[in-house]
Amino acid sequence: MRTREPWLLIEQQMQAWLLAGLDGDARAYRLFLDELAKRLRAFLRKRLYDGQDHVEDLVQETMLAVHNARATYRRDQPVTAWVHAIARYKLMDYLRARMRQDVFNDPLDDAASLFQDSCEQAVDARRDIAVLLGRLPERQRVPIELVKLQELSVAEAALHSGMSESAIKVGIHRGLKALAAYLRSCP
Repeated sequence: MRTREPWLLIEQQMQAWLLAGLDGDARAYRLFLDELAKRLRAFLRKRLYDGQDHVEDLVQETMLAVHNARATYRRDQPVTAWVHAIARYKLMDYLRARMRQDVFNDPLDDAASLFQDSCEQAVDARRDIAVLLGRLPERQRVPIELVKLQELSVAEAALHSGMSESAIKVGIHRGLKALAAYLRSCP
């Protein structure tokens, strides 16, 4: 005869304690809570490797939630799945609150460098685009500059450049194709 899996024995014992506790057996309910606290600590320690000092608070919050929700436990369902769902929600609440706190408590010492970097990147990008467009013949470069960079319509670009609308469209198509081929060939 094969012995039962250890987790199944734990499940059955915890369920028996909880059911007895729900039926008024205070000693059984205390045993359930003691075992639950031990298992919750292990569960949360594995998931809060950088927040070990918050594990005990989360254990207490989860135990309180389990206690307050004990009337919702369905007797025909596994107790570990029910507790796991509650613990997971408490953990997610904690992580969300911590993420918000981290976002709002970030020091703004580096704010100037953040904007400085993005300005420098924009200047670098404009310079790179100018270098790339400089490789194109004028009949391809001008339509791309007018339509794609200055955001003129094809009709406006044609009026501005003296080219026909179809020449603008062809110039854009061929110019972008040439730039893509050039970029693919770069190491």
